[in-house]
Amino acid sequence: MKTTRRWLPLLAVLVLMVSALTTGVFAAGEETAEYVSPFFASPWALLPPVIAIALALLTKEVYSSLFIGILVGGLLYSNFSFEGTMLHVSQDGIAAVLSDSYNVGILIFLVILGAMVCLMNKAGGSAAFGRWATKNIKSRVGAQLATIFLGVLIFIDDYFNCLTVGSVMRPITDKHNVSRAKLAYLIDATAAPVCIIAPISSWAAAVSGFVEDGQGLTLFIRAIPYNFYALLTIVMMVSLVLLKADFGPMARFERNAIENNDLFSGANPYAGVDKEEEDSAKGGVIDLVAPILVLVVCCVVGMIYSGGFFSGANFVDAFSSSDASVGLMLGSSFGLLFTLVFYGIRRSMSFKAMMECIPEGFKAMVPAILILTFAWSLKAMTDSLGASTYVEYFVNEYAQGMQFFLPAIVFVIGCLLAFATGTSWGTFGILIPITMGIFPLDDPMGIICISACMAGAVCGDHCSPISDTTIMASAGAQCDHVNHVSTQLPYAVSCAAISFLCYVLAGVLAHVGLPGLIALPVGVVLMIGFLLVMRSRKA
Repeated sequence: MKTTRRWLPLLAVLVLMVSALTTGVFAAGEETAEYVSPFFASPWALLPPVIAIALALLTKEVYSSLFIGILVGGLLYSNFSFEGTMLHVSQDGIAAVLSDSYNVGILIFLVILGAMVCLMNKAGGSAAFGRWATKNIKSRVGAQLATIFLGVLIFIDDYFNCLTVGSVMRPITDKHNVSRAKLAYLIDATAAPVCIIAPISSWAAAVSGFVEDGQGLTLFIRAIPYNFYALLTIVMMVSLVLLKADFGPMARFERNAIENNDLFSGANPYAGVDKEEEDSAKGGVIDLVAPILVLVVCCVVGMIYSGGFFSGANFVDAFSSSDASVGLMLGSSFGLLFTLVFYGIRRSMSFKAMMECIPEGFKAMVPAILILTFAWSLKAMTDSLGASTYVEYFVNEYAQGMQFFLPAIVFVIGCLLAFATGTSWGTFGILIPITMGIFPLDDPMGIICISACMAGAVCGDHCSPISDTTIMASAGAQCDHVNHVSTQLPYAVSCAAISFLCYVLAGVLAHVGLPGLIALPVGVVLMIGFLLVMRSRKA
């Protein structure tokens, strides 16, 4: 009650301010489709995500931070009209993103995957795999390397990667006292950075969709060697594990896990979600491996089905034109059906127990679903304010005359845009057409710039607390989301700084006619040298 009384005066002032600023932009009967915000395509368009990110990092509370960012976007869009703000936030924001078929498909995939994880836990598959891993994985280094290896193997889709690797590796990393923050980083760093260099992935399909004349997949493959951020992130992960060179907040989390057996360094937001049954010893490794293998196969089949493979398209074309939402939803549905039948035949669980896992899995995914919904709504606010239009104008106005440093400039813009909006794919859609308009496809500088765009988008997505992939990694590791962001950020920023230098060098080399790929080994040396320096400082 005391806390409520303290907040009442502030709430009253806010209500009075909003009422005083009401301008009646949304008049009765006026069609909102014809309305253009006075803040459209201005620097103010980036204010809502900036506020949400700043509040999340300062308050360490992501739900209210995202919602405040959404409200700020609604206020700017309606020019501080109370009625307009409420309508825009509720109808054009939250309701719109929850009625979007693509988003609904992703949410269904999450719920089904949560149910499958719950089934595998209750059937004893995770516990059995943990017992097997305890005998075969003898060290913390081995547990972390196994996590990286599994993450690289599951390159089909970042959502699928995050939740699958998390559910499989949590028991193993827990037994070896690897902090949940470190597990979340390893999951996140093998999600988008691996998908963006895998030609057979939903990310390749997304990039291909932004390139005309059917050359998207070819362009994607040509850009892979220049995706310095993704490649250096993999180098950084493996080097961090082998050199034991953790630094920044992550070092404290890892120290608490090793010395105090404290995997969370704070409260566990998923406490009580991941309980195992008493008879979990009955389960076998096959109870974990078989459902996951079937899930992988079904998701691949679902994606090529959505791309028209069974209607005559070849495999490459089907994958490049696939719908990740439809493919993952269909694949996970068949995976769940197989799991239910498989456990029924093996008598691993009773039918009643299996049905109880469905709502349990849904509950396990509620934190991720809530954050995703708010993050999508925040993106809708920035879209309605013309953030992409502003960035396009900025690039065309100021960057074309600096072709010498254009790869590095595109990389930085991609980082900032993806960080502010929390979406890599949206950044692709903005920057790739701009870059292709500046350079022809056969120009080496153009390939480097397009790769810089993809690398910057992944980097910003990797750093952003409102990114769906970052949220998924937290959910997969069952780690506090703010802890994951705060511990991962120094690693991602360090890799981004070295990648920036690589793009500067690649741009210089391409400008004088030399192969820009020379910058990659230089970046690898810089990365390993940086980690050696950080390890020596820690010692």
